[in-house]
Amino acid sequence: DRLRSRGLGDVYKRQTEYNPFHNGHLYHIERARELTGADRVVIVMSGDYVQRGTPALLSKHSRAHMALLNGASAICELPVCYASGSAEFFAQGAISILEGLGCIDTLCFGSECGELSVLQHIAQLLLSESDTYSHMLQDALKKGHSFPAARHQALEKLTGDASVSQILSEPNNILGIEYLKALKKQNSRIVPYTLKRDSSGYHDTKLQPQSSSASAIRNALRHWEEQPFSRYPADPQQTPDGFSELLQNQLPENALRLLRDAWNQSCPIETNDFSLLLKYRLLCETRRSLCEYQDISEDLANRIIRNRNQFLNFEQFCQLLKTKELTYSRISRGLLHILLAVKKEDMLRYRESSCIYTRILGFRKEHADVLRQIKENASIPVITKLGQTDSLLPETIRMLDQTTFASDLYESVVSDKFGIPFINEYQKQIIHV
Repeated sequence: DRLRSRGLGDVYKRQTEYNPFHNGHLYHIERARELTGADRVVIVMSGDYVQRGTPALLSKHSRAHMALLNGASAICELPVCYASGSAEFFAQGAISILEGLGCIDTLCFGSECGELSVLQHIAQLLLSESDTYSHMLQDALKKGHSFPAARHQALEKLTGDASVSQILSEPNNILGIEYLKALKKQNSRIVPYTLKRDSSGYHDTKLQPQSSSASAIRNALRHWEEQPFSRYPADPQQTPDGFSELLQNQLPENALRLLRDAWNQSCPIETNDFSLLLKYRLLCETRRSLCEYQDISEDLANRIIRNRNQFLNFEQFCQLLKTKELTYSRISRGLLHILLAVKKEDMLRYRESSCIYTRILGFRKEHADVLRQIKENASIPVITKLGQTDSLLPETIRMLDQTTFASDLYESVVSDKFGIPFINEYQKQIIHV
């Protein structure tokens, strides 16, 4: 009501990675606008690292630019401690920002299920943490199941519904449930919506005729880069070329153009580009010190030390450490947290103090009213320039410094890989479209 009275209308928000921005993301923005009746779209986007515990294919500023060209009104950065965290932390950080902006009416997220009531029911079951559920969960964990598998078993037994396991096996469903849990925990008045994911699956690795997953697009680009025709013509007017032919039905034309212009100039960035940096960090650690990092258990710390001499590269080491109980993604996140110095005590302090902030990466000039409303109504610090930190709490500054360091490290890898000047995070400008 407050927003309508000021002529802004409904504003909806989504959290995403855009790694890279593709047709499915464009469909989500357009369809969510119709579903919610929103006039403005605010995006909370992962920065230079994503939830699987890997660096993004291309920089956060490039991905934000793509989103702004395709309907986003403003892009806020999700701090790296949340962006590289488990689904629970990922959602907690996104919803905290959403609440703190003070001018968001609705949250719209994609899910394989597509039925909000079903996801809300599961979210409520997980929030209640009944003694029966806790006992079933611990029993499954003691039998050697990974946490996701143990949770599937416990909920299926608790509800007597075999479909629960299928719902919890899909990544967008899991994240959607965590969004709903976070909204409930924070007593949010924001109205959730979900869109059924009708395009290819999140983990699909093969391109479809159109609307392929980001995983499939990255996989295609990785294999394309290995081919002799992977260097596109110097003259952009010389089309079609191998790059454009590969992705012409997968990305909006403007996003494809940005990706093509950046290719072999500032991207792609791969996990293994960080291998030597990670090896150095692992050589500095002990079993005890490793356990201080987020997502590093005592068992994983022991495995790291035992296998450290067999380290060849980041991805190979994740595969080497993987077990039935420890998934690849969990290991990758843990190793990334070692590299970026994200510790358990940090996450505990952030959770207790709620010292969240939001950094604006970019906005559409025609939607500048959104930025004004955010600044007028936000209950958290809104940062448009990194030098604006005088009024921040110490824990907020620590969170911001962690994210800034992580981005400078990413930029260092970009600079070294492509032989281009290093640009400090403080020098980077907000994007105007």
